[in-house]
Amino acid sequence: MRALAGLIALSLMMVAADGLAEPKAAPGYEVETVQKPGAIFAGLARDGDALLVTDLADGRLYRRTQDGRFTAFGPALPHGTDVMGDPTGPYRVERHGKGYLVAQGWTPADRNEDANDHAMLEVDERAVTKVVNNDFWNPYDFAVSNDMLFVVDAARNSVERLLLNGGGRTQLFAFARLSTRGQSLTALSPTEFGDTRKYEFDAVPTGLAMHGGRVYVSLFGGFPFLAGSGRIVSLPQAGQTSIARIEAGGLNAPVDVVFDATEEMLVLEHGTFDQSSGWASDSGRLLEVDLVSGKRQVLLDGLTRPVDVLPLDNGGFVISQLDGKLVFLRQTGPAQPHP
Repeated sequence: MRALAGLIALSLMMVAADGLAEPKAAPGYEVETVQKPGAIFAGLARDGDALLVTDLADGRLYRRTQDGRFTAFGPALPHGTDVMGDPTGPYRVERHGKGYLVAQGWTPADRNEDANDHAMLEVDERAVTKVVNNDFWNPYDFAVSNDMLFVVDAARNSVERLLLNGGGRTQLFAFARLSTRGQSLTALSPTEFGDTRKYEFDAVPTGLAMHGGRVYVSLFGGFPFLAGSGRIVSLPQAGQTSIARIEAGGLNAPVDVVFDATEEMLVLEHGTFDQSSGWASDSGRLLEVDLVSGKRQVLLDGLTRPVDVLPLDNGGFVISQLDGKLVFLRQTGPAQPHP
């Protein structure tokens, strides 16, 4: 089984201490940060006027209402740390019909496996109502298109497709290992990597979004999490394909990809990694990427361990972080053009 180490954190003990500085917004935006002590925030979604948030610290789903209150609902799902020391639990949530769809991560190391582990689940206000499919290794993100469910399995390094009303899992695409030359690794060990040989690492798909008949996937990149080794790729939504089209490269551990109301692509970078200190505080960013020109604009800089981004009304966004913070980015004036 391919290791997922560092998908949302290599280890909570290895990550650098939280930064104290407020994230820096692009001109025309303002930032507000909200923290829930003890939380490990992951997935974000809308539920009417409320914000849905998944918390890996207690395996619960929460609503954050307009008055700023967090209210837990639904079942307590399996949660804890996996064999690599990473937090696992309900990674993502979406409103679906009268209930909710949840991407539930792989089995915590200190628990026995049950039917709700490494699964796509349907839940209501109290309990799991249906195990849609648990033939995954580590489902991390998903999207619904009509009666089809598309899921990124971050341990299989694949995109899976299945029918919501029943039927088995079909692998839409499996990502090959990425590679780099030894010169890129000299900062880690000049004696070991200072040559021209190729070294491979897992692609580690994380975020998933549907746009224009294609499936967009962020490739986080596995250990040693080289700066600039991440990318965004896309696949046809229907039919079979053998080629993933690169939409953006040179990214620092992209953990999520979404499209806003203006159909601009937004990429959330988890940040940069150092062998001695782990994930660097304040190194995460939210980027806007023009698919036609390839130009990029940094909308928000200085994030620490961001996980998910959700577009809001009126051109704003909210970002979840593993330190239990929600970072709101709101427009205060006209958006700035690309440089």
